[in-house]
Amino acid sequence: MKKDPDFQKHNDAAYSVAADELRQFIEQFEQLEAEKKDIVEQQKEVMAEAKGRFYDTKVIRKIIAIRKRDKDDLAEEEAILDLYKFALGMA
Repeated sequence: MKKDPDFQKHNDAAYSVAADELRQFIEQFEQLEAEKKDIVEQQKEVMAEAKGRFYDTKVIRKIIAIRKRDKDDLAEEEAILDLYKFALGMA
């Protein structure tokens, strides 16, 4: 069976395009990883500064987590927590 040179050129071109596209995805992801590392470092610096000013960073992190949550879900959870605490005589 004889190989078709046009077919081989087409396959080589498709491979080249796929490889270039794949390389772009990988490089973009790696760039985002580097940016994420920088952001994490900046977040650590912010918390270190807050701690240096005698704020409780554990509480700050809890507040940040609460602010991310849906208000309705949070209200429902707090209501159930109050109910449970009342049932246990903790209220």
